[in-house]
Amino acid sequence: MAREGYREAMTTLRTEVAEMGALVTERLSLALDALAGDEAAAHRVVEGDEAVNQTYVAIENRCLDLFALQQPVASDLRIVAASFKIITDLERIGDLASNLGTYALTEQRSSVPEIDVVALATDVQTMVDDAMTAYVERDVDACYALAERDDAVDANGLRASEQLVRALIEREDITDAWSVERVLDDVSRLLLTVRDLERIGDHAVNIAARTAYMVDSDRTLIY
Repeated sequence: MAREGYREAMTTLRTEVAEMGALVTERLSLALDALAGDEAAAHRVVEGDEAVNQTYVAIENRCLDLFALQQPVASDLRIVAASFKIITDLERIGDLASNLGTYALTEQRSSVPEIDVVALATDVQTMVDDAMTAYVERDVDACYALAERDDAVDANGLRASEQLVRALIEREDITDAWSVERVLDDVSRLLLTVRDLERIGDHAVNIAARTAYMVDSDRTLIY
């Protein structure tokens, strides 16, 4: 690969990672609509997971080609390595968005207390958006600011889970096996929803951490 072609491949890599980020945030937006009660959005986010997987494989192959054929060093090596890690986080966010769509399709929620999962989903969607903006703009300060927000997401998730379990324990009107099973199914899906939203926030922090490393070798956020 000639030097001009190599530089073009590096530029293309960063563009494709940003485009994958846009695709995943679109899937996440659909998942948020699904959690708000949009059944069509739930179906679309579940059915659209394959597009994310295909994009991941294509960018993964580009990273491997750059590693194998060009043996990049210094800043270029950091770009390829960080991009490889970032697309892995994006692929997992896509999977989790698909999970959220599935939960929304099967969740009844008429038998359990209202938990504001949409607010939590909005927070993590913003984190993913901001993480990808930091990647595109190579903004290390934004990476640190985003990482600090993860504690609030975790705290809100824990609060929602505790509220849900406490309400279940205090229920006195569940008297038959069918009602017990129904409530437990609904509670389990809501707890899984909260867990997966927290994981999306964690992946957003991972993206920020890899971006900080990519820009100036800063490993502080990598854990």
